Amino acid sequence: MTTPQGWYPDPNDSTIIRWWDGQQWTSHTHPRSHEPSSPAVQSPPDATTGETKRSKPKLFGRGQALDDAHAEIDQLRAELNRLEVMDVVELQSERDHLQVEVESLREAAAAARADGERQARDIYAQLAVLRQSVVETEEAAILQEVGVYRYRHPLDDSVAYRAELARIQDQIKAMVKQDGGAITASTTWQVNGSVAQGRKMVNDISKLMLRAYNAEADNLVRGMKPYKLDTAKERLDKVATTIAKLGASMSIAVSVPYHRVRLRELELTADYLEKVAEEKEHEREERERLREERKVEQEIERERQRLRKEEQHFRQAIAQLLAKGDADGVARLQVQLEGVIGEIEAVDFRARTLTAGHVYVISNIGSFGEGVLKIGMTRRLEPMDRVRELGDASVPFIFDVHALYFSENAVKIEREMHQRFADRRVNRVNNRKEFFKVTPAEARDSLTELSGELMTFVEEPEALEYRQGLVGATDTPSFV
Repeated sequence: MTTPQGWYPDPNDSTIIRWWDGQQWTSHTHPRSHEPSSPAVQSPPDATTGETKRSKPKLFGRGQALDDAHAEIDQLRAELNRLEVMDVVELQSERDHLQVEVESLREAAAAARADGERQARDIYAQLAVLRQSVVETEEAAILQEVGVYRYRHPLDDSVAYRAELARIQDQIKAMVKQDGGAITASTTWQVNGSVAQGRKMVNDISKLMLRAYNAEADNLVRGMKPYKLDTAKERLDKVATTIAKLGASMSIAVSVPYHRVRLRELELTADYLEKVAEEKEHEREERERLREERKVEQEIERERQRLRKEEQHFRQAIAQLLAKGDADGVARLQVQLEGVIGEIEAVDFRARTLTAGHVYVISNIGSFGEGVLKIGMTRRLEPMDRVRELGDASVPFIFDVHALYFSENAVKIEREMHQRFADRRVNRVNNRKEFFKVTPAEARDSLTELSGELMTFVEEPEALEYRQGLVGATDTPSFV
């Protein structure tokens, strides 16, 4: 059965058909399973008269043809409208489909962005770890240079380390000779169905792997620096891991006990090298101390001989004046003799007392800038000799002296001065460096408080060579 003319599928509900009056959709509907008849009312009420239009009477001839033409026009218009409505529905469906795709793409983009951010965070975290590793390595190198090092296996001296290293190397040789002691491998591997050939092949490859491992370990030992120990251990760990991966099919791997022994060898080597460097530094300091002591002793001995000669000269002169009966001359020379004897006693006291000496406060603004002082102590009878030695070829300018204070306990005063300005040290790692970021006034007040005496103190350093150099640089003419 065909659908009667004027009834068309509802564009919003496919289960019903709706009446089209030629101009618009009406409210008349009917299920699609039944064939409806034309509704009694075909058009809405007239807006002006309010009366319902009646159906036109059936015509014949030209009138019938005209009616048929109008009906066909109405039908075509209805079909066109239906198609337009269907296009809108299809467009709506396509739009919904595209909207779903857009949402899907947005979700995928958000997931990709989240994954990228996660990967970026992981990379930044790894970078931070690597940077920290670099910083720790640099700090270890700096600390090692100034004698700060953490021993993995503390021993008394380098001789003990050499003995322990020799024992470790003997253990390494024994493990290499032992079957399965240095490297483990499969014993069931077959070649062409032959276990013997398979065992030979596994042994050959195992030897090759072990040779590569030992070569890397030996290179790390030869090139060891104490501050590179952690890096060397990580590198040897990676070599062992790589061998295990490459030899996985034959179960070839460096044995855990052997790898542990070689890591201990690296640690002992680093400790040994650091202990040797430490002993050399102590020897250098001891040589410096002995050299300074010899200079002090030689200076004291020269001064003692000079004073003894003066004492002998005065005694001879006094004897001659006594022979002449010159009482006034004798009294005058006797006073001078007592002064010389007092100096001799002072020199003997300096020789016996190791804590006696001069505390000095010096600066070198041309080399270290303003506000940096060196506070130290010397046992020299002539302390300026020590100051001049400090201003040798190692610095471009000589030191300026702010204070030279003699004390029978100069060592204690020097130590207390260092403690007071401990947080102002230029080098906070190596306490043997006696430079402090302290003003001359602060050093003067502290030294006065510790000595309990007023003393001569120079506030403004002369820095003669440095200032002359500045003036010379300003006055130097420029040539075009």
